[in-house]
Amino acid sequence: MTGMQDAMKEQVPYADFSKLDIRIGTVLAAELVPETDKLIKCTIDFGELGHRTIVSGIAQWKSPDELVGKQLPYVVNLVPRMLRGIESQGMLLAASDGNGVALLKSERPLPPGTPLR
Repeated sequence: MTGMQDAMKEQVPYADFSKLDIRIGTVLAAELVPETDKLIKCTIDFGELGHRTIVSGIAQWKSPDELVGKQLPYVVNLVPRMLRGIESQGMLLAASDGNGVALLKSERPLPPGTPLR
């Protein structure tokens, strides 16, 4: 994770951005990935999309207990990726600065799987 001094990335057409499927997921369970100090494996409820396993590199700033029950935004249509032998089926969206990671939360509870538009 990097800070606010990052250079802006190149512009992309809206059509490219609209390919991302970003949805609210509710964290049902979270645990540290063994033999790492950065990774947390979460089970996320996405409503009609079902439950998914997503691995995030935020353990330096957040504990698994802090995540359970939270509703957070995830990209759900990325090609799955293996991280330390675990298939991660999406990506958590979060912000970071010199003080660590800030989780992005909805202003009110939403049904799991609600798309961000």
